[in-house]
Amino acid sequence: MNSIKEIYKIGYGPSSSHTMGPQKAAEIFRSRHLEAAGYRVTLYGSLAATGKGHLTDRAIEMALQPLPTEIVWSPDVVPSFHTNGMLFEALRADGSVEAQWTVYSIGGGSLAEEEGSSLLKSSIGEDVGEGSSSVYPHRYLSEIQHYIESEGLSFWEYVERYEGPSIWNHLADAWAQMQATVKEGLENDSVLPGCLHFRSKAKQYYVRASSFKPSLQSRALVTAYALAVAEQNARGGKVVTAPTCGSCGVVPAVLYHMKQAHGFTDRDILKALATAGLFGNVIKTNASISGAEVGCQGEVGSACVMAAVATNQLFGGSPQQIECAAEMAMEHNLGLTCDPVCGLVQIPCIERNAIAALRAQDVSLYALMSDGKHTVSFDSIVETMKNTGHDLPSPYKETALGGLASTYK
Repeated sequence: MNSIKEIYKIGYGPSSSHTMGPQKAAEIFRSRHLEAAGYRVTLYGSLAATGKGHLTDRAIEMALQPLPTEIVWSPDVVPSFHTNGMLFEALRADGSVEAQWTVYSIGGGSLAEEEGSSLLKSSIGEDVGEGSSSVYPHRYLSEIQHYIESEGLSFWEYVERYEGPSIWNHLADAWAQMQATVKEGLENDSVLPGCLHFRSKAKQYYVRASSFKPSLQSRALVTAYALAVAEQNARGGKVVTAPTCGSCGVVPAVLYHMKQAHGFTDRDILKALATAGLFGNVIKTNASISGAEVGCQGEVGSACVMAAVATNQLFGGSPQQIECAAEMAMEHNLGLTCDPVCGLVQIPCIERNAIAALRAQDVSLYALMSDGKHTVSFDSIVETMKNTGHDLPSPYKETALGGLASTYK
């Protein structure tokens, strides 16, 4: 597995796969072909189907400016490697093609080339295209559990052992941005961009939650925090993928509440983020976190897993209880479709972040009350999610052609 730094990326919404990934790909292509007279970019599959709602064209054009860029939309062409395919072409002055590059946005802002399925390093300043090196020697959670049991480690200590001390600086930056996004979202009550004219609700929910009795206030606040982050993402604001932009409100909402209401320190939170990132990494490695590939179960479902294990660890859960919480979080998101209305990351995406944050707390509590023993393993549920996602028809995988996107008028 690669570094969990690939799970937590700071960038601008509304979509990690449809905005961050294409923009990074455009920056890479431009750096390789600075002498081009112009560019042409063909978007395939889900990128073309919902790209306008996700501002894909704008992100690419900004990265390739000031040279002229032609965007070609080909939603009916679905590459076999991954639906989010892009063909970049560098053009000469006479319009002929000087060079071309096919690349895929595979979720969470990560990129891949089909040859050898090599993952690309996508952070600014890195030597992109050489393939990122593996950080962890294990691929499946069962292997990780066996190792930490034999070594007497916790999940977060396992992360530190293989990532090195630098991981804490990365997680600290991610946590700082998560908190900033929550605060910004709670202060912003504007109408979100796009044809739905959807008005943000986070500030309103936060005010109402403050008047509730403690028994209701806790859950109401978590809802407000999740809405705050998801709405900022919908505005194109600065967020942290956890593991994607579309699901970026779940983990911050739960952890922000853990700090505010339960007094956990930032150091406690960083350890929880390390464990959450590890579980998100297992999902990304063995299945997918791309809504265009496996539906929203890969995005919100994965975020629910991450928030659940973070919460469980903070409240003293054992490795077995943490794994139990993770399995339940994904199990009860199986089959969740990605059907954004008008191709916007608003309905039902924003509300799903809030519901997933609440569910993460519920399954964490359920696991804490148990002894951690359960029938279905986390590795099994990840495989099930992958198979379920591949069985979903394409209209339910971020194309805005099925489900709620097709029935809402």
